[in-house]
Amino acid sequence: MTIYFYSTREEYGCFSNFSPHGFQLDGLYWSTSEHYFQAQKFVDTTHVEQIRQVKTPKDAAKMGRERTRPLRQDWEQVKDDIMRQAVLCKFQTHADIRNILLSTDNAEIVENSPIDFYWGCGADGSGKNMLGKILMEVRESLHHTYSADVECKSVK
Repeated sequence: MTIYFYSTREEYGCFSNFSPHGFQLDGLYWSTSEHYFQAQKFVDTTHVEQIRQVKTPKDAAKMGRERTRPLRQDWEQVKDDIMRQAVLCKFQTHADIRNILLSTDNAEIVENSPIDFYWGCGADGSGKNMLGKILMEVRESLHHTYSADVECKSVK
């Protein structure tokens, strides 16, 4: 079985980085995993806080893609681990969506993004689906334990 997700309004929308499931990580509160991920492109700059504070994940994504901002030099090497950390923390923090993820058993999870060939499957299905792969890794990790290498605090 394969589970496809993309929009937050659809079934499994909580798998999206745009889903409104905030968490505490690196000593700060993040409204969405998209906010956290995009801000990490500019670690140790004022851009982190600017991105953290914007209202919507769409705005965070837009700001993170602005090449007028100083992208960290090691971004390509660290982006997968940063995404993994954000996704894990999000699902550790929220029992409701953790249970949804765990309920998928061993199903393949695919981000059905028509435009993203790295994080999603792309329009023709040939993409890397890295977000789907990370979700499956997090699911496996959560099956074994609810503790992890990152410190997450439940935020209401």
